Amino acid sequence: MIITITMNPSIDISYPLETFQLDTVNRVTNVSKTAGGKGLNVARVLYQSGADVLASGLIGGHFGAFLQEKLTDEGISHNFFMIEGETRNCIAILHQGKQTEILEQGPSITNDEAKGFLSHFDQIIEQASMLTFSGSLPAGLPDDYYKDMIDLCHKKHKPVVLDCSGRALQKVLKGPAKPILIKPNREELAALLGKNIKNTIEDLKENLKSPLFYGIEWIVVSLGADGAFAKHHDTFYQVKIPSIEVVNPVGSGDATVAGLAQALDCKQSDEKVLKHGNVLGMLNAQEKVTGQVNMQNYQALFDQIQVKKV
Repeated sequence: MIITITMNPSIDISYPLETFQLDTVNRVTNVSKTAGGKGLNVARVLYQSGADVLASGLIGGHFGAFLQEKLTDEGISHNFFMIEGETRNCIAILHQGKQTEILEQGPSITNDEAKGFLSHFDQIIEQASMLTFSGSLPAGLPDDYYKDMIDLCHKKHKPVVLDCSGRALQKVLKGPAKPILIKPNREELAALLGKNIKNTIEDLKENLKSPLFYGIEWIVVSLGADGAFAKHHDTFYQVKIPSIEVVNPVGSGDATVAGLAQALDCKQSDEKVLKHGNVLGMLNAQEKVTGQVNMQNYQALFDQIQVKKV
C-alpha cells in the first residue's frame, strides 16, 4: 500500500468566468469543489491508475469533514488526524485563459497536535510499502517536521518520495535519514544550491553531484515541456517527452510523483520508473480537472517517451 501525506490540505474551489471584473459583482454558475492539496492529487492519480492507496494528513472542522466525504465518494481510502483548526479553502478563478488563485494559509497546528500526529503516523506506516509527502507544512509545525517523519519511516524501513521545497527540504537533506526520491523543478534546485542552473546536461549533472544530495537514491528534476533530468545513484538520465495539447497543467507534478512512487513500489526498471512518472504527469495535463488521468491514453504516450543515459 502507498500512503500519501498531505499536511495542509484544502477544499479546492474553481470559479470559471468568461470575464473577471474587479470592484464589482461576478456571478458564477458552474462551481466545482474538490478535496485538494498536492498529496490528495497524488492519492487520486494513484487510485485511478490502480494502486492500493491510503490518504492521510491533518484535517479539521466542517471543511475537513467535507473533504473526507469527497474522498469517500471517489472511493479513496483515508485515515486523517483531526485537529481543532478549520481546513482551508483555496480558490481558483479561471478567466480569459488565465488563472487567478486565492490561497488561504490554513490552520495553525498546536504542539499537542504535532505530537499527536507523529503518534498517529507511527501507527499507520506499519501497513505502508511506500509513502509520499507532498506540499508545504502548515503554520505551527517546525521546519524539521518532515525530517522527523522520515526518521520514523527509516526506523521501519519504509521508503519515502518527498515533494517539497524551501527550508523543509533543506532540513531533510541535512538529516541522517533520507527519502528514496526527491523531485525538485529547476527553480527549486537553483534555490537549494543558491545558484543559477542552466538547462544543459553538463550543468545539471554537475549540480546533482553536490554533497547536499549525498544519500538520496533518486533525484528527478522536472523541466516542464523539456521533460526531465534524473540521477539514480551514479547514473544520469535525460527524459524527452512528446508535445501534447495542454488543457490544465495544474497538478501534473503531483501526478508525476504518483507515477514515480508507484513504479518504485513495483520495483520497475529505471526506464519504466521515469516513463511511468512522466506519462501520468502528461495525462493529468490533458484533463480539465486537476488530479485526473485517462489511462486509455497511457500506452500511446508511454511509447513516445525517450529515456537516455547521459
